[in-house]
Amino acid sequence: MANDVIAVYPGTFDPITLGHEDVVRRATQLFDRVIVAVAAGHHKKALFSLEERMAMTREAVKHYPKVQVESFSGLLRDFVVSQGAKAMVRGLRAVTDFDYEFQLAGMNRSLMPDVETVFLTPSDRYQFISSTFVREIAALGGEVDKFVSASVNQRLIEKVRSLAQP
Repeated sequence: MANDVIAVYPGTFDPITLGHEDVVRRATQLFDRVIVAVAAGHHKKALFSLEERMAMTREAVKHYPKVQVESFSGLLRDFVVSQGAKAMVRGLRAVTDFDYEFQLAGMNRSLMPDVETVFLTPSDRYQFISSTFVREIAALGGEVDKFVSASVNQRLIEKVRSLAQP
């Protein structure tokens, strides 16, 4: 619909965690449409390819009809504007995230004065989860099934095994 309020939730989602999923769920309660925007290229070295991250993210949010998953490269501002979004969703886990996110929100406001940044916090049980920790634990043979969906967990196990192969 023309008057739908669209929000973009950007990230690398390498991999998407239960914390990310919780933020998506919360965003669907506030906005008419939520676009989960998976970053193609990034300063972080990704464990999963863009295609793998897109597939995992689509699987994780498939039960939310108001959510679509898209990839983007280049300036996030260009993607947000091209989608007609009025808000950008950012997840905050702890005080340590706030300083960076606050600076980022200020920069984004300068680049996109008509787009609001909305900070959402995941449920208490997900606040400590980060993709970085999940990747590190999985790479060291630890169990991450409490932090990611079953399908993501399976992909992590397979990815770690494939990287361990000579």
